[in-house]
Amino acid sequence: MKIIVGLGNPGTKYENTRHNAGFMAIDRLAKKWNLDWNQEKFNAKFIKTKQNGEDVILLKPLTYMNESGFALRECLDFYKSGSEDVLILYDDVDLPVGKIRLRQKGSAGGHNGIKSIISCIFTQEFDRIRIGVGKDPKIPMVNWVLGKFKADEKNELDHALQEASEAAAYSIDHNFAQTMNQFNKK
Repeated sequence: MKIIVGLGNPGTKYENTRHNAGFMAIDRLAKKWNLDWNQEKFNAKFIKTKQNGEDVILLKPLTYMNESGFALRECLDFYKSGSEDVLILYDDVDLPVGKIRLRQKGSAGGHNGIKSIISCIFTQEFDRIRIGVGKDPKIPMVNWVLGKFKADEKNELDHALQEASEAAAYSIDHNFAQTMNQFNKK
């Protein structure tokens, strides 16, 4: 089983904000597989599917970013799964818009959604796809991540979301080391 989680904040107020890059990427994946977000479970938007013979859960927590880990914890407990089954897609201010970076473990790096996940699943060892949203030192971080992308960033953003969704799909049939080799070199 693979549990792919896109991080973001629910509601129209937060649509297309930098902090919702994880939601945007997992939406791309659902669209690629012709799936609809028509269920809620574990305090999250939820899709269960089978891809190439593998059970796959797509999850968009509805708990807001700072409590994302609670939805994942419920899902892991229900399916009796562990961190080795988890892939998180989320925004990263330390990467420029248009870039993605895959990692197998690491600290939260100041990201509150990842802090919540680490505290709820009791490990930093889970696969992740970081989606670059850039940063502007003149704008306070909260305002930046809750702000919308600029018009001149749309092409780079589109590229990163496509790459992130393709990497997530690729990880279904390949181990994550192979997935990193394939997508970190681009």
